[in-house]
Amino acid sequence: MLKPQASTQAATESPTRLDPSQIPLALYIHLPWCVRKCPYCDFNSHAAENVPEAQYVAALLADLEHDLPLTFERPLVSIFLGGGTPSLFSGAAINALLRGVARRVPFAADIEITLEANPGAVDEAHFAGYREAGVNRLSIGVQSMRQAQLTRLGRVHGTEDAARAVAVAQAAGFENLNLDLIYGLPGDRKGDSLRDLEALLAFAPQHVSWYQLTLEPGTAFAHRPPRLPPEGRIAEESEQGVALLATAGFHRYEVSAYARAGHEARHNLNYWQFGDYLGLGAGAHGKLSTAEGVLRTTRRRHPQAYMKESGNESVRTLEPVPTERLPIEFMLNALRLAEGFPEALFAARTGLPLSDLLPAVMRAMDRGWMSRHEGELAATPLGYRFLDDLQLLFLP
Repeated sequence: MLKPQASTQAATESPTRLDPSQIPLALYIHLPWCVRKCPYCDFNSHAAENVPEAQYVAALLADLEHDLPLTFERPLVSIFLGGGTPSLFSGAAINALLRGVARRVPFAADIEITLEANPGAVDEAHFAGYREAGVNRLSIGVQSMRQAQLTRLGRVHGTEDAARAVAVAQAAGFENLNLDLIYGLPGDRKGDSLRDLEALLAFAPQHVSWYQLTLEPGTAFAHRPPRLPPEGRIAEESEQGVALLATAGFHRYEVSAYARAGHEARHNLNYWQFGDYLGLGAGAHGKLSTAEGVLRTTRRRHPQAYMKESGNESVRTLEPVPTERLPIEFMLNALRLAEGFPEALFAARTGLPLSDLLPAVMRAMDRGWMSRHEGELAATPLGYRFLDDLQLLFLP
């Protein structure tokens, strides 16, 4: 069982005030530029030939000042640099950014610092610079091991670039690598997804994010939907892939996350356990707790507007999460955990009594979608198959 990173109150209590000092704090930093926009991508990313590194780093640090009162002097347990393509930034820029953050917010002694990298934007000096700056985990977006599919997905890298990216990362001293891979791709024949996964595992990563292609609203794929494999075959190969990963020594601890023992992504675990996180950068979202309740934060979306306003409060919005929304907000995250979560976590992270959650839990148990045992709640295998429907039971 993956235990929460902070102590929790007994499930029988009825807390009315949160204690932010007992809730882990992470930091997400959005670096929005990429070489080319992929047709399936719905992230806030912008194609650019030149990245204004110094200006953007300065904007991020100025923006951080706004959220300092909400950190309650907690150390950061993790930092995630996402995008876009963060590996377009130089090692010097990432070093300046992390040093600037450390001057404002303390780091936990064992902090996890992850940077996303695109195999088509790999520079040996950059990777060495990231490691020197303190980045200790890389997440490399391989996405497919076949050139035809990489072209169809709009990726700027080729099949040989993935192997090179892994080799460069290992040469730079990275011993904690996540590799992203998508299954259910347009035009896939039977077995293609599994052959991709087998080829990816040959790189011997410590973590794999293996997820199904979804056609997100507003993307090029949603505008002109490609023909996807039959749902039945996708579901069958998903189950076969889980078994293949297990045989290779990876345990599934979240819907799309598989790790060797001790290499679970602590940053993502904090999301799923409804921990707190600062969200910096163009369009970034954050979640922060106060004694009065939970806040959601949002930054200006366009990079130019973000950099222009970073020193002003207008760069962000703060919105309290209504009390009646907290159960669904919590369960949208916690139910993703394959092994479930302690009942006491709900009270500790929402300030609400467990009784607010139990009616929907009982409905889920009646359908065979959830289990409750010795103070632990979890989705059953059947509930995991119908996770979206299960989560909807907790709507207000």
